[in-house]
Amino acid sequence: MQGWLIRLCLGSVLTVMLAGAAFAQTPLTWQEVRDKFEAANPTLRAGQIGIDESKAQEITAYLRPNPSVSLLTDGIQAAPFQGAWRPLSGTLLTPNISYLHERQHKREMRLESAQKATGIATSAQADLERNLIFSLRTAFVQTLQEKAILDLAKENLAYYDHFLEVNRERYKAGAIAQVDLDRLELQRITYESDLQTATVNLRTAKIQLLTLLNDRTPVEQFDVTGPYDFSSQTKALDEVRQTALDTRPDLRAAIEAVDKAQTDHKLAIANGSIDPTLSTWYTYNPSFNNPFDHYTIGASVSIPLRIFDRNQGEKARTQLDIGRNQKLMEATRAQVFSDVDSAYATVTSTVVLLQPYKDRYLTQASRVRETIAFSYEHGAASLLDFLSAQADYRAVQVSYLNLVASYLNAANQLNLAVGREVIP
Repeated sequence: MQGWLIRLCLGSVLTVMLAGAAFAQTPLTWQEVRDKFEAANPTLRAGQIGIDESKAQEITAYLRPNPSVSLLTDGIQAAPFQGAWRPLSGTLLTPNISYLHERQHKREMRLESAQKATGIATSAQADLERNLIFSLRTAFVQTLQEKAILDLAKENLAYYDHFLEVNRERYKAGAIAQVDLDRLELQRITYESDLQTATVNLRTAKIQLLTLLNDRTPVEQFDVTGPYDFSSQTKALDEVRQTALDTRPDLRAAIEAVDKAQTDHKLAIANGSIDPTLSTWYTYNPSFNNPFDHYTIGASVSIPLRIFDRNQGEKARTQLDIGRNQKLMEATRAQVFSDVDSAYATVTSTVVLLQPYKDRYLTQASRVRETIAFSYEHGAASLLDFLSAQADYRAVQVSYLNLVASYLNAANQLNLAVGREVIP
């Protein structure tokens, strides 16, 4: 009985430890979140299947034409022959095999066109991933932002509660009036509201991130981590532009579309050429009187006369398609420059705003709050001065955190514009 109780206690302790370990899940870094996203996101997986479908079409494009086989019978006798009824004695049997011979490298050009279509599909998949990674990074940054704001709300509430406790003691000692204590008590609701709002916003941000990851982990067990700061170092604009021209998958897809259109035009010209049909046959005809001429073999070549249909429509359409895709490529290149320049300007502008916060404003706001609080506790400042200093500190801190989020989102926008991470 005693051993059974010991095993039960050990089992209970183990269960509690495992439950605690489940809730203490290690926060995911950005790279871990991205790897998890690329492995599990259904939209990305569906796009990869589309590439596999395009590769399967390459097999179809390179198939040879099927040969044709026919069998002709003729000369069935319907009357007696030499006193005996032999209806099949004079039957003519002619098996025939024919094959369409494609000229002008049609098969090779069909395969080349299909391969270039696969290349376009691959670039389109990379562009889809680029846009989805942007959405993922936005949700990741928002989660970090809400975590930072929640920590600030907790810090502000803890500081204010400490300040309230000091002033309750002062009230008991008769150093401040009841109305001043009441006003301080009423002000606490602002920080309680900040805490609750930050908690809800963080939970919402985590839910959005879990949705993109296609993850069913409970929100309470899910967490992310990463640097929540900015960098004043940015690459030169010309370097960023060139990287975008070399990297952007939508621009690469547009260039590949021009190349494919040129191949399709060559294929249209080839399809306007003549393809002969080669045939051969073997004949068995026992109705001949010569006993040695029952078997014959022959061959033929059938050449279509392309007088009216020389594939003129496809030749003209594919020629026009080359020009259309060239214009689309130019438009995409112009869009790349526009995206990069706009995102780059936003990043540099945000850095200009953030730098004085980090250099002066955060320290000044903290120093003013501490000085006014000390002065108020010693009767050298009014309650209104303290409340104003506390509100200023809160506003400066929140503005800084929001500006950091703006910088990280602008960096994310620049990475989207370039096509890869130029600002980690």
